[in-house]
Amino acid sequence: MPLFEYTARNAANGQIQKGQVEVKSKEEVSAYLRKNRMILVSVREAPTKITLGSLRKGKVKIRDIVIFTRQFATMINAGLPLVQSLSILASQTENKSLQEVTRGVVHDVEAGNTLADAFSKHPRAFSDLYVNMVAAGEAGGILDTILIRLATFLEKSDALIRKVKGAMVYPAVIMSVAVIAISVLLIFVIPTFQSMFASVNLELPLPTRVVIGMSQMLIGYWWAGIAAAVASVFLFNRYYATSGGKLQIDGLMLRAPVLGDILRKSAVSRFTRTLGTLISSGVSILDGLEITAKTAGNQVIHNAVMESRQSIAGGETIAAPLEKSKVFPPMVISMIAVGEQTGGLDEMLTKIADFYDEEVDVAVSALLSLMEPLMIVVLGVIVGGMVVAMYLPIFDMMNAVQ
Repeated sequence: MPLFEYTARNAANGQIQKGQVEVKSKEEVSAYLRKNRMILVSVREAPTKITLGSLRKGKVKIRDIVIFTRQFATMINAGLPLVQSLSILASQTENKSLQEVTRGVVHDVEAGNTLADAFSKHPRAFSDLYVNMVAAGEAGGILDTILIRLATFLEKSDALIRKVKGAMVYPAVIMSVAVIAISVLLIFVIPTFQSMFASVNLELPLPTRVVIGMSQMLIGYWWAGIAAAVASVFLFNRYYATSGGKLQIDGLMLRAPVLGDILRKSAVSRFTRTLGTLISSGVSILDGLEITAKTAGNQVIHNAVMESRQSIAGGETIAAPLEKSKVFPPMVISMIAVGEQTGGLDEMLTKIADFYDEEVDVAVSALLSLMEPLMIVVLGVIVGGMVVAMYLPIFDMMNAVQ
């Protein structure tokens, strides 16, 4: 995302402030400043400076943020001043990007900014959810409690993401081994058989001719295959970057057999845990839904949550538009409706998240149990079929000799 430099006037005391923020457009700079109670004076895109450090700088890992947050909460709870706590964290963290970010936060806090405002200038490290919860903690005087909640939330979210990614590792490894094995056979083994068959001038069976044709195509046009693969990935990414493409592909992913069930359950868990954590920390329901929609990770879920937000703004319930989306299971809709009626929505959302975390575990185990034999059978059929195809002419030669 581009980096913008802004000049703004503080709405409370009228002081002029300058700073930088990394957002998608100038319009989002205005929205960011309004959210932080500032009036935009001027904005421009910051000049790009390409250095070795900037090339290596990336998004800070969730694990590093969890450790940072837990240590920060411990120091605040022990009564250490805010700036001193941040300075200690900056000096002891091993992540260079997080170290640089923390020093920037220290500078901003010393300059008179709130901690939430200082965090909001570093979206690569601190998400909207993180910033809003810290702001709620500062306003309520319970920053240490909020930080502990944040660390717990991030740990569970990270664990959920790793579960879903872990389910994809085994099929990816098997597919990679299959592609390598088939490529070796087609490039090095099949041409040997082809030369042998050509020397005896034997009419080859159809399976053998197909395999030899595949070998010749791979050897002669391997560059076309790579180019086609690169072009396909590029076009897919371009299409997925559009709102319509993202909505269609995310919808197909949710409807996919087995995998779609895992993605749906993980999305429900992430939505309920995020919203529950925000509400219990004092963030308003409207802000909570907007933040939750941004962190949904799926356009279908995002649209459903934003429709729910519009419903709330119009004086209706959360449950009704979520039910219309056909994305959330009936049990989730019913529990959210009960939580709204009883005033215990945050607790109900947390219970739903805990339940679906276990459901994701079960679904991942089921997927792995299904994929193991399936991938082995597929690999065996492909490689075995190629071997049999190459031995068919040899059997014909032996029958001819007899």
